[in-house]
Amino acid sequence: MTRSRVFSRRVPGALLSMFVAMTWARAAQAQATEEKPPVASSAEADANNPLAKTQAFNVHDYYIPTMSEAPDQTANTFWLRYAQPVGKFLVRASLPVSRVPSADGSTASGLGDFNAFAAYLFDTKPGTSFGVGPQITAPTATADETGTGKWQGGLAAVYFDATSPAVQWGGLVTWQAAFAGDADRPGTSVLAVQPFFFLQMGKGLYARSTAVMVFDLKNDTYAVPVGLGIGKVVPTKSAVFNVFVEPQFTVLSRGAASPSCRSSSGSTLNFSRSNGEIRT
Repeated sequence: MTRSRVFSRRVPGALLSMFVAMTWARAAQAQATEEKPPVASSAEADANNPLAKTQAFNVHDYYIPTMSEAPDQTANTFWLRYAQPVGKFLVRASLPVSRVPSADGSTASGLGDFNAFAAYLFDTKPGTSFGVGPQITAPTATADETGTGKWQGGLAAVYFDATSPAVQWGGLVTWQAAFAGDADRPGTSVLAVQPFFFLQMGKGLYARSTAVMVFDLKNDTYAVPVGLGIGKVVPTKSAVFNVFVEPQFTVLSRGAASPSCRSSSGSTLNFSRSNGEIRT
């Protein structure tokens, strides 16, 4: 089967899954409104908005206790992320620190590839955010196993709906492919789809589902996880703190050593200064 046929069969399936999920979110949002759930403050409802016009610093850890076709192997990736509004753009930069299995059964650790995107923020109706822009990945990995050895470029698109104080939802879609770098390393073409849903439960507590589906179009492999976790938003005078944990389980996969399950946990600090004051 050619790669184009594989793409045409699997990517539409992923898009259909996103459509079904968004339809479910709309229904949940309407039902939540009818049942008059606990109302979140604007800071709590907007705390998980990836396009919020605030400075944000995030630490995010993915721990993988078991992998398909490699049950004795574990892995861990710790992400450092910073987001900064610049005019009509929201710029987000990410740097991973990883521990991953090696071909000989050992593990390799080090920095991964640095990634950044700049999403242009379109004017939308109140409570919604939408941004599209370029992204680039630099080969900054300190070990072959923790990076691709390639310069990669592509696009990122983000949508977030916070029109309801009870249910927020949206998605992040990115695609990138190699255009330069180590000629001895294989090329890349990766599509990542991340639907996210948040249900406010009152007093800053919320349920969340934010698993990332990854499709390696170059090597015809993929991993589709689902997750369900909990978070807590703590607004203060100086910032908004957001901590969370979310177990995730792979329901569809193809390819060696893909995660069977993983734990997603982290914290985010949102703050923005304006005329000496911090807005949350």
